Amino acid sequence: PSPCRLAMCVGKCSRIVGPCLLALGMLSVAANILLLLPGGTSKYLVEGHISKHAKAMPGIWGGGIAVLLAATHITAVGWRCAGCSDCGTRRNAFISAVLSKLALLGAAACFVLSGVGLTNGPLCFYNASEYGHGHGTLWGYPFLDASGQEPDTRTENYLHDRRTWSICLEPAGVVAWNVVLFSLLLLVSATEMVLASLQILNGCLGCLCGFCEGK
Repeated sequence: PSPCRLAMCVGKCSRIVGPCLLALGMLSVAANILLLLPGGTSKYLVEGHISKHAKAMPGIWGGGIAVLLAATHITAVGWRCAGCSDCGTRRNAFISAVLSKLALLGAAACFVLSGVGLTNGPLCFYNASEYGHGHGTLWGYPFLDASGQEPDTRTENYLHDRRTWSICLEPAGVVAWNVVLFSLLLLVSATEMVLASLQILNGCLGCLCGFCEGK
């Protein structure tokens, strides 16, 4: 394709990828904030009874801030340079590629930590005697400590057998809360990785021909 046509494709791609990453970044932040507020209350956050992977906030700094930095730049440059003849977009394309690499790393970190959070299950107040770990109730990770099972088996058991979710007494409905939100973070961060990778390629092409469509 001609340089002009290639520049047009690069610019259009940026104006699609940028807003998509903005929306996904904000969704990631919202999902992580909700993970810190099981049941929609701040009580357990104040008490410190929140899953360590939720408190790590991968959806805020990884799938959120890192992605939003890149998305804001990509969107601004993509629209500001629509139809112009010369707006210094080779430099901006290079910056967008660098920021997209940062977004890719952040989304990947969010994906890994969310996967571990989903595998381990939530921190909750549960009846330890049901798992043979003593008597009475305590705060802990009942599915992580489940009778010495292998991690894959343990995860499969608790994710597919909802009858086990009732082991958690507090916060109410915390297992479903964690499963839904960590699964959402996994889906969002995976999509962010795909889009960030696409924008890295797009940014490299932009370094060669710019984003501008008018010649």
